[in-house]
Amino acid sequence: MTTKTEIQALLRFLSQDAKLPLPMAMSKIKDLQQATLTSAELLAKADIKVVEGIFTEEKHAKQVLNAAKRVSKKRAAGDTELLSPVKRNKTRIGAETTSPASVEASLALPSSSAEEEELRATTLYTNRAPLVLAFAVVLLQYTMTSQPLSSRLSLAQAVVSLNSRSKAMSLGIEKGKNAEDEGWGQGQPTAKVMGRVIRVMKRWGYNPKEGSRASNGTTLDDNDNFKLEDKVEDSQATIKGNETPADQVPEELPALWGLDLEALRAANGPLIPGKDTSKLPIYTPESARAYILKSFASAPSSATVDPESSRKKPSAAAIAASKEKNLGLLLQALDMLYSSWAQVLSTDELDRRAWSFYVNVRPEVEDGVAGWGGKGEVKLAQILAMRRKG
Repeated sequence: MTTKTEIQALLRFLSQDAKLPLPMAMSKIKDLQQATLTSAELLAKADIKVVEGIFTEEKHAKQVLNAAKRVSKKRAAGDTELLSPVKRNKTRIGAETTSPASVEASLALPSSSAEEEELRATTLYTNRAPLVLAFAVVLLQYTMTSQPLSSRLSLAQAVVSLNSRSKAMSLGIEKGKNAEDEGWGQGQPTAKVMGRVIRVMKRWGYNPKEGSRASNGTTLDDNDNFKLEDKVEDSQATIKGNETPADQVPEELPALWGLDLEALRAANGPLIPGKDTSKLPIYTPESARAYILKSFASAPSSATVDPESSRKKPSAAAIAASKEKNLGLLLQALDMLYSSWAQVLSTDELDRRAWSFYVNVRPEVEDGVAGWGGKGEVKLAQILAMRRKG
C-alpha cells in the first residue's frame, strides 16, 4: 500500500518536475498506484506504452518519463536538493509550533462598546479594499459561524484579492488569463462570500480551542482519521464534475483557508496540505489582519485647526492607536448591521445582501484607472442606517 509520504512525493514530482497541471497530476494518482508506478525511479524504468496508457496523450507520457529519468539521475548522483520529503520536513517543521488557541488569540481584532452616538459621529478615511475585508470578516461570523477567526480573515482576504483582480482586468491594468481560468482551481471545493465564489482548502484536524497540539493546516499525522489517500479521492471526484456547489458548503465543514490560486500557479503546485502554513498558497490571516489594522484613519476635520497645534505631528504609535480604535468602531457598526438582519434572513440571503450593503457606503473615488486605490470617506452613520427597522 502506498504511504502518505509516497503520495506527497509523487504529486510533487508530477506537478513540479514533470510540469503537469495540478488537476491532471491529482487525477492520475490512483492509476499510477494500480500500475505500481509510485515514484520517479519506478517511472524511469517503466515501459512507454504503460505510461501512455495512463496519461493518454503521448506528449504527457514522454514529459513524465523524461522528468523521471532526469530526477532519478540527480538522486543517484546525490543531489541534496532532492532529499526525501521526510528528511526535508524534519529540518523545516521539526521545532515545536504554536498551539491553535494561541494562534487565534494572536489574531484578535479590536473591539468597541461605544455608544451609538459616538458611532454615528465617526467618519473614516480609507480606500475600498480594506472596507471589503471588514465587511467580509464580520459577515462570516453570521454565515459561517463554525469558522475560527484565522479562517475568516483568510476567506475575507480571498474575496478582496479576487475583487481587486477582476477590477484591475476590467480597467486594463492586468491582462491575460487568471489562474482560475487556466484550471488551477479544479479539484478544490468552493465557498461563497459576499456573492463571490472563492476556492478553499479544508484544514482537517484544526481545533481552534486546542492548546496542546498545533495543527496549523491539514494534519498528516499517523493517528489522523483523515488520510491523504482520501483527499486524493475527494479531489478526483471534484475534478470529474462532482464539485461542491459554492452555496452549499455545509455548516459542519472543518476550518477553511482561502486558496490563493495565483500563488499556486506561480509555484507550479502541488497543493500538499501540511502544518507549515508559510509553504501553502493561501491568503494568510496574519497579512489580512496587518492590512486591516492600518487602513482606517480618521477623516480630515473640516473644523478650524489651531496653527500652533497643527505643526505637531502625532507619533507613529498615536496614529496606529487611532487606526486600531477606528477599526473597532467600524467592526462594531458592521456587527450591529448584520445582527439586525440575521434574525430574519437565511445565511445565503444575508450573504447576497452584503455586497449591496458595502456598495451603499464605499468611498467615492474617480472613475477608471484614476480612481484605482483612491481613498474617501466612510460614514458609520450610513452603515447604521441600513439596519433592519423594527
